[in-house]
Amino acid sequence: MYGFYGPSAIKPRGWIEKQLRIQADGLSGNLDRVWRDVRDSKWIGGDAEGWERVPYWLDGFIPLAYLLDDDDMKRRAKRYVDAIIAGQHESGWTCPCTEDEIPTYDTWAVQLISKVLTVWYRCSGDGRIPDVLYRVLKNYHDLLSGGVIKLFDWGKARWFETFVAMDFLYSLRPEPWISGLGRILREQGLDYSGVTDTWVRPLNKWTFHTHIVNIGMMLKSEAVSHRLLGEEYTGVADRLYGILEKYNSTPVATFTGDECLSGLRPVQGTELCSVVELMYSYKWLYAATGDGKWAERLEKCAFNALPGTVSDDMWAHQYDQMSNQISCERFPGRPVFRTNGEEAHLFGLAPNYGCCTADFGQGWPKFVLSSFMSDGDAVENVIPVPSSLDTDRIRVELNTEYPFKNDFIYHVEAKDDVTFRIRIPSFAEDLAVCGEATPGASHLTFDFRAGERREIRVTYNVKPVLRARHHGLYTAERGSLVFSVPVKYEKIMHEYTKGGVERKFPYCDYEYRGVSPWNYAFSDGSLSAREHEIGKFPFSSDEPPVTLTAKMKRINWGLEDGFETVCAAYPESTAPTGPEEEIELFPYGCAKLRMTQIPFAGE
Repeated sequence: MYGFYGPSAIKPRGWIEKQLRIQADGLSGNLDRVWRDVRDSKWIGGDAEGWERVPYWLDGFIPLAYLLDDDDMKRRAKRYVDAIIAGQHESGWTCPCTEDEIPTYDTWAVQLISKVLTVWYRCSGDGRIPDVLYRVLKNYHDLLSGGVIKLFDWGKARWFETFVAMDFLYSLRPEPWISGLGRILREQGLDYSGVTDTWVRPLNKWTFHTHIVNIGMMLKSEAVSHRLLGEEYTGVADRLYGILEKYNSTPVATFTGDECLSGLRPVQGTELCSVVELMYSYKWLYAATGDGKWAERLEKCAFNALPGTVSDDMWAHQYDQMSNQISCERFPGRPVFRTNGEEAHLFGLAPNYGCCTADFGQGWPKFVLSSFMSDGDAVENVIPVPSSLDTDRIRVELNTEYPFKNDFIYHVEAKDDVTFRIRIPSFAEDLAVCGEATPGASHLTFDFRAGERREIRVTYNVKPVLRARHHGLYTAERGSLVFSVPVKYEKIMHEYTKGGVERKFPYCDYEYRGVSPWNYAFSDGSLSAREHEIGKFPFSSDEPPVTLTAKMKRINWGLEDGFETVCAAYPESTAPTGPEEEIELFPYGCAKLRMTQIPFAGE
């Protein structure tokens, strides 16, 4: 089992530091100033939402503050943590409700705030937290074991989330009741292995066991729980992932779910919460297995699905993204989504529901914290984004523009005898280390003596490919980046107040109205890559850092029945209706409106 480093050891560099700063200057970095559900939450003595939204927000805001070493953000985070600690009951109960309300309070919030307190301790070293967390979890154990409460609804569906905090607490205080709590949670929790038949044929029906965020979290359930339960890791996630991929996959290592599992149609949505929760699950699954497929899925999700559903400046986000998304305008009647509303694909403050507003901020910070992991006596660079690691054993500085370019310079200084590893993705070709060809390696391993310094240069090529999808559609890929036909758009801004919540620039809502052709098919399989400079926004809608050029022809694609702003799930005809054109494909994360799953002309 790999170990994780915190923001005292890992720091962002290069383009990803810029991305974190954009986030800090955008919506996630300012929710406590502009959004009532965080600003006036019951968690800090206000009268607004007192359940998941503040913990969700802190789960990303805290590591963001410490990765950027931003004193103002640290102070603002501490204000919330101080209020949460001050509100803890003598019994240990921490959530903002009365004693009489506890039996009917959905304890998903207990599970989530426990994880947040663990994140705060790992970032800040706050000495109060071990005792606070002990009392939270001991109270949870006593309430559950005594029959005062039972898991239901969200707490039942997300029982495994508690293990992040429990595992941490057990490492400090290995008391038997902690593993006993784990057994109670599993016994009362939802067993997803028993409901996979409902994933095969998605319905327009809302259920906990097909809810896409629950499923995104669930994939790591065995990875986070097996040690505390004293069990061998068996790889349940591989089987469950296989079923989800077969019946509900997207090209960007996510699953459709708008809001519950939605099948393979490229016009179904994927809820943003599920994107960041999948990223976190992929991190844990790599830590549990060391299997590179989980790291590659993490990259694919982070480099495509996350930026593809958030505005360049990170002040606006969608609730649902689609892989074939030609316009994001309010639906005048029934939405194309299975269980979400008419505004779920708009960019804004809190389209559809506010859970994603609070939760999406964990994506980038926790991704950066996946860059390096420990494996026994070895240190591994798992995700090769520009970053540094500084521990009592080793210092590593990585200079790169990956995934846009595939050149890496490592400056390594060993403070002790140490093994340093670099994970190499499966799509790397012509791998060279310091100019020497090194074919076929999945990892590069270097043994260092204390005091030794070395520069390691790694290069490889990544070939653009067309990857077959379902129903005769294909996607263009280059390594972890997926590419799309970008659709130009005009933005229609909406400022208004509804339910006491103000939408005012820059935290207002937008419709993105498509204004350029989108009905293309590949005319042949040739793709060529062009690399550009990284501009103000790494995932810029106007100046992408890498593009692919493809030969394409327009076809009579058609619109989804009953809709004017949704392309048909599958083209009406692939017969060409125009001459061959050279089309510049943008990274999925840059193309906010896009066509990603595309046929060949004439097939």
